[in-house]
Amino acid sequence: MKYTKLFFLLVVISQLGLAQFTDYSIVKEIQTRNKGVVVSAHPLASEAGTAVMKQGGNAFDAAIAVQYALAVVYPQAGNIGGGGFLVGYTTNGKKIALDFRETAPKKATRDMFLDKKGNANTDLSQNGALAVGIPGSVAGFYETLQYAKLPMAKLIQPAIDLAEKGFAITQKEADLLNEHQADFKKYSTSTHVFIKNTPWKQGDILIQKDLAETLKRIQKEGLKGFYEGKTADLFVAEMKKLKGIITHEDLKNYTVATRTPLSFNYKNHEVLTMPLPSSGGIILAQMLQMTAMENLEKYQSNTPEAVQIMVEAERRAFADRAEYMGDPNFVKDPTQMLISESYIKKRWKSYTPDRATPSKEVGNVILPPQESTQTTHLSILDHEGNAVAVTTTLNGYYGSKVYVSGAGFFLNNEMDDFSIKPGVPNMFGAVGGEANKIEAGKRMLSSMSPTIVLKNQRPMMVVGSPGGTTIPTSVFQSIVNIIDFKLSPNQAVNQPKFHHQWLPEYVSVEKNFPKSTLQILEKKGYVFKERAAIGRTELIVKEENGNITAIADGRGDDSVAVY
Repeated sequence: MKYTKLFFLLVVISQLGLAQFTDYSIVKEIQTRNKGVVVSAHPLASEAGTAVMKQGGNAFDAAIAVQYALAVVYPQAGNIGGGGFLVGYTTNGKKIALDFRETAPKKATRDMFLDKKGNANTDLSQNGALAVGIPGSVAGFYETLQYAKLPMAKLIQPAIDLAEKGFAITQKEADLLNEHQADFKKYSTSTHVFIKNTPWKQGDILIQKDLAETLKRIQKEGLKGFYEGKTADLFVAEMKKLKGIITHEDLKNYTVATRTPLSFNYKNHEVLTMPLPSSGGIILAQMLQMTAMENLEKYQSNTPEAVQIMVEAERRAFADRAEYMGDPNFVKDPTQMLISESYIKKRWKSYTPDRATPSKEVGNVILPPQESTQTTHLSILDHEGNAVAVTTTLNGYYGSKVYVSGAGFFLNNEMDDFSIKPGVPNMFGAVGGEANKIEAGKRMLSSMSPTIVLKNQRPMMVVGSPGGTTIPTSVFQSIVNIIDFKLSPNQAVNQPKFHHQWLPEYVSVEKNFPKSTLQILEKKGYVFKERAAIGRTELIVKEENGNITAIADGRGDDSVAVY
């Protein structure tokens, strides 16, 4: 079994309890056979997943344990105050899609973020109590339990131990905490554990007693431990202090939506991904089916020919996102039309290798909402063959920055993922139209794209990424890197990425992207802008011979664990 470790911190990890901390390591790659593997945004969360596998749990048990642990050790995106999507595949062939996306409160209105002149106030939609959607994460964890083996009490215990006893933060976590001190103070009604008079530094121990008590209430009382009782009282009290609109009724009435995974074929592989209200699945299906008509396998990864084809597919898919997509309980579901062979051919007809297609030629110029890049993803495959991909989020770093006093957790700012006004971008630059307008009880559109690729009805790839609108393009590139370009899993994840989302007109590229490719495409009219990391892909690949490779993206503290 091969391990690739990046660096070490002082934390000691015990069995299920993850007892006290003095040494832990970030593992970037594991190659193994007949084992369970977990890839997540934090090594302690990944270890929580393998710890419950050692107790007899499967991939679904691990997914629950990892998500609770991320709420403790990765508070910038891991959460109980947010929501997400799960795509799963069981050993008996059951295909699963759980939608625990946040919903708009009962008192939410179409124009709640517009001023008297009709202008969008994006500060209100991104920060503070009005930005908060009704959280779905805890309900999602409980819905997942039907596919697990162990009781919830065992699955939540590693997170309780981490919160009670504390853990050493990484340099990246210290930097983020320091960066957001002013926000914490501005949007908090009282001081809390994340507010510090001196700068946070790597190795500082973060202890979260209030969060531990909240997790214990969930452990003891189940869903009522979060959506009713003391935790709900603390939540609603925070809303009232900050002029929020979420009520006890909103919390009590939240439900998870069980959906049918979006399934499509790509070059003798079946791709399972998330349907609406995730736009990511449809975008992924469109991009893969468009590029399939150009035989990408003829080219090499990140060459001018390949990049142009993929960028043009991204352009067209994101134009459709802005125009057609929203919560299928509120708008007509356009999925089958958008991924039909006839529509894909029609959409691709305007492509020419001679030039960059102007975005105005492929869609009405209404800007999609800006979607935050601060999400987290986990990929899990167990020794039985169960596969789980989960993407979950608070939206922005630490969400709305609202911290529930006495309960110990941050609340999301997902209301910003609605089209607060057609043509006004959200915090990620995505633009939206009427299909994604604010309505009470509605789920906001998302780009989260947890994905499982099957070959011969067995999991061949488990993949996903954080990154807002860059999520589907990151997953897209990972899939074609493996299937078309025959890259190793490590190369597929860690080579330089690019991203285009129709509007803005330019293509984003990471700083180390091949200059020769950019120079050739610039002559055809493409505009490129360098940016920091695009996504952080968590990838598991299982070959037909049984070899398993798990990769944690090198762009963050992401880590692999094995059982």
